[in-house]
Amino acid sequence: MKRNHEIVTAQALLGEDGEIQAPGWSRQQLQRYDRGSIKAPAWRIKEWDYYLIIHDGRKTGDESFAAAFTLSDDGYVGLQSVSFLSLDESAPYEHTKTELSVFPMGKMHFPYDSSQGDVSYKDKKLSLSYSVTPDERHIRCEYADFYDGKPFNADITLLRHTGDTMVIATPWDKKHAFYYNQKINNMPASGEITVGGKTYRFNSETDFGTLDWGRGVWTYDNTWYWGNGNFYIDGHSVGFNIGYGFGNTSAATENVIFFDGKAHKLDDLTINIPNDNSLYDMDSPRYMEKWTITSGGRFEMTFTPILDRKGKIDFKVIISDQHQVFGRMSGFMALDGGERIEIRDVLCFIEKVHNKY
Repeated sequence: MKRNHEIVTAQALLGEDGEIQAPGWSRQQLQRYDRGSIKAPAWRIKEWDYYLIIHDGRKTGDESFAAAFTLSDDGYVGLQSVSFLSLDESAPYEHTKTELSVFPMGKMHFPYDSSQGDVSYKDKKLSLSYSVTPDERHIRCEYADFYDGKPFNADITLLRHTGDTMVIATPWDKKHAFYYNQKINNMPASGEITVGGKTYRFNSETDFGTLDWGRGVWTYDNTWYWGNGNFYIDGHSVGFNIGYGFGNTSAATENVIFFDGKAHKLDDLTINIPNDNSLYDMDSPRYMEKWTITSGGRFEMTFTPILDRKGKIDFKVIISDQHQVFGRMSGFMALDGGERIEIRDVLCFIEKVHNKY
């Protein structure tokens, strides 16, 4: 099915009835988010900023690693999370810690636009902040007892991305529920993290960060698939975002290829995990076997897993079961004009997540 309605004019995201006025996708945040326009109760509103930065050691002859940071206000709960991932294929490992807060409901003051505004969280264990200037994004983190009694520290800079991004405005088939999201790929990353007494450094000439910026009102029970990656091919910056399960996508998908800052839009695709028999079955899929991604000729890939960052939180009413799998992808992608881009063993991730919250 061919669709993908592109929004090209600035407008308010929500109408007076609290519903998305123009479902579709855009290259920048043309639709203005305003928490005050939401008609749903405050405990149902979800706001988050998630950063992932990956270093591919194959390019530089050292160890591959990644760091991820989440600041979120999910209405009746806040989830602030930090992950370190060693992607050394001989002995990969990861460690994630999360701090929970009760009923933040707007108290964290998430900005309404990704291009401005700072957000931070601080308690006795964790200090995590994002700051945004016209030229860069700055991530600072101090986690006092992150792993084996040792701290985690990060000071990372992401240079401003001036090209296209992937913005989607999607309703759910439920009154006042919506998903407004932006993925910013290909932000050159520099800085360092220290974990377990060892320092790891990002290099802006080889490494990128991605921002997953989300606002909305979700339905209670959802499963989604999401994958993202950034890399250079023959001097060209290349990235992709793929995924589905985020509401009613009849107006647009969030599947896209980025090539030298320009978005090349994709229609539907399918992420095939071995033995993935059911949307809500999280236990049967064989996550560490090879996956395939198929799209009718625009995005045809094989994904070879290295590490499954799996985690499950079960508080009966709130459940999060996730498998964020890091690995290497090979295959080809086709740009809008038909040009075929071959890729081989690029480091990226794909996830399957089931949430009740």
